[in-house]
Amino acid sequence: MASVSSLGIGSGLDLNTLLAGIKSGEQAPLIALQQQQTSYTAKLSAYGQLNSALSALQAAAAALALPAVFQGVKANSTASDVVTATALSTAASGSYAVNVTQLTQAQSLATAGVASTTTNIGNGSTVTNVQFEFGTTAGTVFTQDATRTKSLAIDPLHSSLADIAKAINGSATLGVTASIVNDGSATPNRLVLTSKQTGEASSMRITVSGDPADPVNPNGDPALSSLLTNDPAGTQLQQTAAAQNTKLTVNGIAITSATNTVAGAIQDVTMTVSKVGTSTLAVQKDSDSAGNAIATFVNAYNSLQSVATKLTAFDATSKSGAVLLGDSTLRNIQVRIRSALTTAQTPDASGLATLTQVGIGFQKDGTLSFDATKLRTVLDSQMSGVAKLFSGTAGVGGYGTQLSSLITGMTDATTGTLTAATKGINTTLDTLGKQYTATSARIDATMARYSAQFTQLDMLISNMNQTSSYLTQQFAPTPTK
Repeated sequence: MASVSSLGIGSGLDLNTLLAGIKSGEQAPLIALQQQQTSYTAKLSAYGQLNSALSALQAAAAALALPAVFQGVKANSTASDVVTATALSTAASGSYAVNVTQLTQAQSLATAGVASTTTNIGNGSTVTNVQFEFGTTAGTVFTQDATRTKSLAIDPLHSSLADIAKAINGSATLGVTASIVNDGSATPNRLVLTSKQTGEASSMRITVSGDPADPVNPNGDPALSSLLTNDPAGTQLQQTAAAQNTKLTVNGIAITSATNTVAGAIQDVTMTVSKVGTSTLAVQKDSDSAGNAIATFVNAYNSLQSVATKLTAFDATSKSGAVLLGDSTLRNIQVRIRSALTTAQTPDASGLATLTQVGIGFQKDGTLSFDATKLRTVLDSQMSGVAKLFSGTAGVGGYGTQLSSLITGMTDATTGTLTAATKGINTTLDTLGKQYTATSARIDATMARYSAQFTQLDMLISNMNQTSSYLTQQFAPTPTK
């Protein structure tokens, strides 16, 4: 039997076109499945957008559920380069005149100069002990703070200026930093010792013991003792910066502080001074934080409405609707949220029970309007009532608390309404995927069968045509001469 090199060659029939038409008809179910997959994928994406908008609204509502948002107190300075301040929620409102006359600083001492930073200064084999005491110096009288006394051992074989500086800086508890300064003289290298703490009570007294006599020194004075000893009542190092407190007055009352941070001079207020000068601090309830949190909440709700409107829009021209038009999940979410916001709260003595009383109201398009001026007036006069309106009492009631809980339930990873709808779509997409794979395999098998049958038909007709041609030749009349 003859073979056919190309389908239709043997029979002369357009079998390829016929086969393509059959395949097109067989693939109709695949096209329907693809359309369903596209539709459900679009719906899944829409639910993702909805979930993001809900999460933003939940975060804004949760912020309003915190009583601290409505308990803030701010302290404004007329000269922030002189003093700034923070206040606790318990701080009393008031105006305070601040006059800074002195800033705190740490004591700094400089030793006499030595020629080399690497030559050992100690002698012999005895370890020298350097004791640092901290306290207050008044003239030649040093009053020690015994709890802060620290010691440093210096090995005579590692007693160069660089070694001493390294040992001091390597101690986490000594309370002193060291640096080497070159003053350009014949013996230029000087060790500068600075207390890590500022304030008058961090003045230093330094004593050296166990330091053997220096044979090079004409007087036989111990070298390390001569270099490092600082005693207000005796031998002293050069003081390059005095230990001093911050000094200021608040409404004419003198205040001192060991640091530039002054806490308690004004009850529940902490001031930070930066330079000498005057300023006025105004301590008052912080309505800005509460107002901003409420504005954020309104914006988040309106963003949710904008997303919902886009996802449920209807185009009259094309007579087609957006992906979530008529979707029961979205409609249920919108109804529940609006119901929560239109249900009055239990008022306190302020009488505040609804959003309209603080300048928030529903508009015709479903979004919220926001009257910032009205809200500010209510915040300034009835802060506690606004706090209860949004955060409730002890976590019970309040629009922020209720709405945060409501949305959390809707988006819960296990039982949430939106989560269930999303899982349903994913299940459907998984089923459609399996159906597509099975249908595609069935179509491939069917087309393979048709192709084999058409090939056999082509070969059969080809053979029949050849037989017909042969018989025609055999029975044709013999030509006469």
